[in-house]
Amino acid sequence: MFNTIFLQFDSGSLASMLPFAAMILVLYFFMIRPQMNRQKKEKAFQAEIKTGTKVITSSGIHGKITDVNNTENTITIETGAGKIKFERSAISMELSNKLLAPVKK
Repeated sequence: MFNTIFLQFDSGSLASMLPFAAMILVLYFFMIRPQMNRQKKEKAFQAEIKTGTKVITSSGIHGKITDVNNTENTITIETGAGKIKFERSAISMELSNKLLAPVKK
């Protein structure tokens, strides 16, 4: 039964590979490329963080940056409960931009 299936497959035909190539292209342009762009923007946002900026961490903690340590790649955030030290990668660009965006009426 399997011998007949394998014999019917024409491996030399480019037309048989076209749907698979199209699926890979669609996957790349609609999923992989936008994610890579989002990661680049996130890294640029985290690199340009300054003291005094209001931010939100990925865990949802709101605060104001009081200290930036470039050697350890950490930041200190002042919250209502006190000061907390975080890694730069814990700052969420998406949530922080929503916090800083003007409210539309």
